Order: sequence, then structure tokens, then C-alpha cells
Amino acid sequence: MTENKTDELLIDGEPLYCIGCGARIQTADKTQPGYTPASALKKDFDKTEVYCQRCFRLRHYNEITPVGLTDDDFLRLLSQIRDANALIVYVVDIFDFNGSLIPGLHRFVGENPVLLVGNKADLMPSSIKQSKLKDWIRQRANEAGIRPIDTALISAKTNQSVDELLQLIDQYRGDRDVYVVGVTNVGKSTLINQIIRQNTGAKDVITTSRFPGTTLDRIEIPLDDEHVLVDTPGIIQPEQMAHYLSGNDLKVVTPQKTIKPKVYQLNDGQTLFFAGMARFDYIKGPKHGFTLYFENNLYVHRTKLENADQFYDKHVGDLLTPPHADDEALPELVRHEFHTDEKSDLVFEGLGWVTVPAGVTVAGWAPKGVSVILRRPMV
Repeated sequence: MTENKTDELLIDGEPLYCIGCGARIQTADKTQPGYTPASALKKDFDKTEVYCQRCFRLRHYNEITPVGLTDDDFLRLLSQIRDANALIVYVVDIFDFNGSLIPGLHRFVGENPVLLVGNKADLMPSSIKQSKLKDWIRQRANEAGIRPIDTALISAKTNQSVDELLQLIDQYRGDRDVYVVGVTNVGKSTLINQIIRQNTGAKDVITTSRFPGTTLDRIEIPLDDEHVLVDTPGIIQPEQMAHYLSGNDLKVVTPQKTIKPKVYQLNDGQTLFFAGMARFDYIKGPKHGFTLYFENNLYVHRTKLENADQFYDKHVGDLLTPPHADDEALPELVRHEFHTDEKSDLVFEGLGWVTVPAGVTVAGWAPKGVSVILRRPMV
């Protein structure tokens, strides 16, 4: 066992890579990707089963350890795709579709074909037909300048329709490698684990987590024809709610089961708080029903708009949780006002959305840095 000039391990002249996140194993710097204590590398260890300390702690204790990668590092890794001959499997989170979009995706994929995959289909209400949902996702992708050769809906967590996705990948890849891309927290690594399980029987090889930025480098899985399937690092999308929450709070706001929409009849001048994370103001319009799509157990509180500011200041951290009083300070809520010309979804990226009617004025509040947008309705 030797170390090279960059303090990265060489075993029999070959580098070691973490099979959880893809980072190159090193024993010198705890703050950098791939760190593993030298004591953890036993004399006769299996070179194909090495986890860095970060992945070990994440897998066994759900503990995330910051590392020194920047957004530019992630983008530089993804830029290698442009020069590859590959089928691009672009994974988006249906529940957080807008937060899943990669700005300027065409710059990273070049002329390579794109297969669009909507993950977490199991979270969508059963009233939404799969064909309509697939069309909606494709249309929204087209608006973002993405022209996929096909669209698939899956749930990597429950293994729903993963077989059908594999058939599509075989159909479209031809004599190419396969690159799986997406922003953080869309379920890419969970999907890769399902693919590995189906092909080898091995379970949970790649590190998965609800925390953003789990995969740190490209991870290659051999296919049966000398090509590879590559799990790329997730691009960090800073406008996602996940970047502002603790692990415990993420459990509360992230849907775990099929969403059950809730309808609130509101007069103008009323406000809905979504725990202490966001706020919806009905500013102007007739009495109307507003449909909410959020985690089923997220606390919703209705109050008068004129008292909303004082109510939030008094109750955030106790009645309005999360965030909890002992959490790190959440950025201040920022107001975004909209007037609807047609039925629309008011989206709080990473938290959920409210379907609003045409001809009303509303406002959405979210932590500073988190996007609030108006889009064509999903339902």
C-alpha cells in the first residue's frame, strides 16, 4: 500500500474508489472527498468493497459530512458528457419538477439523445392518469429546451416500472454508454441500485440519502457488451428547499407516501401557513377552492392576512414547525406576488404546490433563495 504525490492511495499501482459515492480513496485530508482512515484499510481487505468514511457514516448513521467540492467541480465533471458517445438518462423528481431542471442541459449533453425519466411516480395522486402525467412532463421539458426521444415514469424506491425503463434503455442506447444525470435528491442513486440489484443481486451498493450532493464522482457499472452505465454527480440546485433544512426537518416535509390533495375554501384576505416553511396569501378574488399538494402530515394553519406577519413572528419554531426552535436559523421568508390569467400551480420548490384559479391575485412566501413560481397546472 503506497501513497502518490497527491496523497491518494495506490494499491498494486492502481487507485481505489469508493463504491458508494465514486470519490477516489485517500487517507490524508478529512475535509476532502474519499477520505478513509488508514486503520480502516486492513491488510487483506476486498478492493471492490471500499467505502469512504463519509459514505460509511451516511449508510450506518444517516450522518452527512461536508466535503470540499464546489458547484464548479460538479459542473466540470458533468461537462465530460458532451464528448462521450452516450444515451443520456435524465432523471427528474415529479414532485419537485421545476427544482429538478438542469439549466442549459444541452451544453452538457451535446448531440447525445436524452431519455427523460420522471421519478417518484408513486407519490402522485391516483386521480392523475399516467398518460396525462407523462405528457405534462414532456411539455414542461420542451418549454425548458429539452427534446427527449421518449419519456418514462418510475418509482426507484418501490421498483415501479424500472423493468420497463431498462427495456427503453436497451432500445435506445445502441452502441453507446449510458449516463444517468440529474440534480441532487431526485433519486438517481436509488435507481442505479435497483438496476444493480436486478443484474447482480447486490443491494444498496451506491450510497443514497435525502441529503443533497451524495454522489461525488462518476460511478461506472459494466454492462454486458463492454459498455458502461455511469452514475454522475448530482448538480446542486441551490433553489431547492432541501438545502435549507436539517435532516430531521427534511423527513417532515418530504413526501413518503402517495399525496392526498387537500382543498381549502378561501376568501380573499386569508393566509395559509405551511408549517413555518412557507406561506400562501389570497390577496384578491372571489371565494374559491384552492387545492394543496404537500406532504400529507405537513401542518397547515389558516389565519387572516392582516395578522399573518405577527402570527408568524410569534409562532414560528413552536406551533409552526418545522423549523424547530433549536434548528439553525431559517432564512427570512421572501414574498412573490402573482396574478393568474388561467388556472395555474403556485410552486414552492421542493415543498409542494397550490393549484389556483384564473383571475386571482396571490402571493407565495418561501425562505430567501428558494424559488416560488407559477406554472401550468399538473392536474
